[in-house]
Amino acid sequence: MASAKNLQAIRGMNDLLPADAARWAGFEALIRDVLTGYGYREIRTPIVEATELFCRSIGEVTDIVEKEMYTFADRNGDSLTLRPEGTASCVRACIEHGLLHNQQQRLWYAGPMFRHERPQKGRYRQFHQIGAEAFGMDGPDIDAEMICMTARFWQRLGLADVRLQLNSLGTPACRSVYRDKLVAHLRSGYELLDEDARRRLDSNPLRILDTKNPAMRELVDAAPVLADHLDDESARHFERLRALLDAAGVGYELNPRLVRGLDYYTKTVFEWVTDRLGAQGTVCAGGRYDGLVEQLGGRPVPGVGFAMGIERLLGLLEGRDDIAAATQPQVYLVMAGEAAEAAGLVLAERLRDALPQLRLQLNAGGGQIKNQMKRADKSGADWALVLGEQEAAQACVGLKSLRTDAAQETLAQGGIAAALAARLGL
Repeated sequence: MASAKNLQAIRGMNDLLPADAARWAGFEALIRDVLTGYGYREIRTPIVEATELFCRSIGEVTDIVEKEMYTFADRNGDSLTLRPEGTASCVRACIEHGLLHNQQQRLWYAGPMFRHERPQKGRYRQFHQIGAEAFGMDGPDIDAEMICMTARFWQRLGLADVRLQLNSLGTPACRSVYRDKLVAHLRSGYELLDEDARRRLDSNPLRILDTKNPAMRELVDAAPVLADHLDDESARHFERLRALLDAAGVGYELNPRLVRGLDYYTKTVFEWVTDRLGAQGTVCAGGRYDGLVEQLGGRPVPGVGFAMGIERLLGLLEGRDDIAAATQPQVYLVMAGEAAEAAGLVLAERLRDALPQLRLQLNAGGGQIKNQMKRADKSGADWALVLGEQEAAQACVGLKSLRTDAAQETLAQGGIAAALAARLGL
């Protein structure tokens, strides 16, 4: 009989093994610390939402909605979608639970997102983001705060090779005027447009500005610039934002072709980019979306936010062990004999009561002392507690350094918590 085929993870959806999970945990803890330091509070939303939410927010003619969403009908015939991004879900939750009525909100979230793309390094079908959203503030000061906060992420992570690109998309009204001029320009070079650009020409022409096709570069470079068509209020907003960033010492590049891939953006848009990740060079991106709350059924409330890709940022931190969360045990308890195993279990729980921060691993599965000490060494612990039948009978325990040649000590069990606290700085 043929053996069953080994099951594997779905392409583009990856396992996170313990060594990598420790780096993720350390990264997430650092980012969470910065976010809470700026007054942002965590919100958690479902992974599955009504498909209509993303069609209404992201836009019917975006790549995400047209080609990339994981959409299915449930048993009731309702169309559901695995969330491809976090902003729409956050806005929906705020409207549903009344968080935006005469209130300001600073919120953040983290979790998996899903898009059916061709998997490659830095772009996966299940990927993870940390995002932040702020509601009820319409001035450039909150835009500047968010950008300063993202700059602080890179400072805390020790990342010097990411740079900020900045643009303004203005309001829907001024963008409509610009759109007509852009379409007229692109039609003048219609023969140079690729199939994707021709499809977008009438539905979403601004996305053509973001093309990576070198054959279209000259035509796109000669296109009208949106910054020349901003209304007065949008222009003042952008000028003030730049002044705030200058005052804060945050450097940036103006990129008039930066449009982002989602329909809901207005005024400020920004991206943090790097050259170290090849084609997937954007590690954090965001902007304002002052019409989105109303678009999804709420009262008009201004909003601004960003999201960062965890996989891409950790790719920049590859080989850096200093951000990994400490997960290995500090102490390994070796026990020989049934009486020692019983006494060891009790001792371990007492130590955890006395030292809540202690990471203590008990040997399980028996074994000779020599083999148990090998396990202790492999665990990464700095110290071993050795408990045999004699030590159990005398209420004492051996304390052995696993990282030095120091001789083993024998201590009373009643004093071992204080001894460990002193050696581990607990």
